[in-house]
Amino acid sequence: MNIIVFGATGDIGSRIVSEALQRGHKVTAVTRNEAAFSKLPDAVTPVAANLNDADKVASVMTGHDLAITALRPPTGEEAQLPVLTQAVVQGAAHHQMRVLIVGGAARLMIPGTDGETVLNAEGFLPASAVEIARACQVQYEQCLTSQDVIWSYLSPAAMIAPGTRTGQYTLGTDTLVTDSDGRSRISMEDFAVAMLDEAETPKHLQQAFTVGYGT
Repeated sequence: MNIIVFGATGDIGSRIVSEALQRGHKVTAVTRNEAAFSKLPDAVTPVAANLNDADKVASVMTGHDLAITALRPPTGEEAQLPVLTQAVVQGAAHHQMRVLIVGGAARLMIPGTDGETVLNAEGFLPASAVEIARACQVQYEQCLTSQDVIWSYLSPAAMIAPGTRTGQYTLGTDTLVTDSDGRSRISMEDFAVAMLDEAETPKHLQQAFTVGYGT
C-alpha cells in the first residue's frame, strides 16, 4: 500500500512509519516543517504541510491508498488535536480514502466500575494528562459524526510507552484491556503493530477499538 502518515516524527507516529516500512509499504511522512525531515528514515517520502490549510492537506493526500494520523499537539495546544484531525479526515473524505486515527484512552470504560471512563473517573488521570484526554474525547466524538469517510479509531491502553515489539496484543472495544494483574498497558511498538494489522486487514470500519496486553 501507499500510506501517508501525519505526525510521522512523534513517539507513536515514528513507530507506525517504521512498522509500515518493515512490512514493505510505501510511506509518505508528513511533518510540520522541513526541519523535521532529518528525523525521518531515508526510505520515506517527506512532505511538510500546514494542517490548517485544508487545500494543502487534500493535495498531499493525492495518490495514496490509506491515511494514518498520529498527531499530538505540544503542551498548551491540546485543543488543536480535533481541529487538525478533522483536516485529515476531510482530506480522506475528499479522496474516498480510509483513515486510521491514533486516538486516546479517554473514552474507555474502566473495568470494575459503574461505567466510569478514563476521562471522568475522579483521580484516574494525572493533572498533566487531563487536557489531552479532553481533546481526545472531542476527537473521538467528531469521528462518530463523520459519515462520509471510512475511519477507524484506535485507543491505546491506559499506559503506553516505548518498549519491545512482541507482535502480541489483545483487542477490545470500549473498555480498557487489562492483564491478569489488572494493569492496562501496551508498548508503542506493539500499538504500531496493531495499527498496521488494521491497515492491512480492516476489521473496525467506522468503529473505535482498543489494544493492550490482556489475559
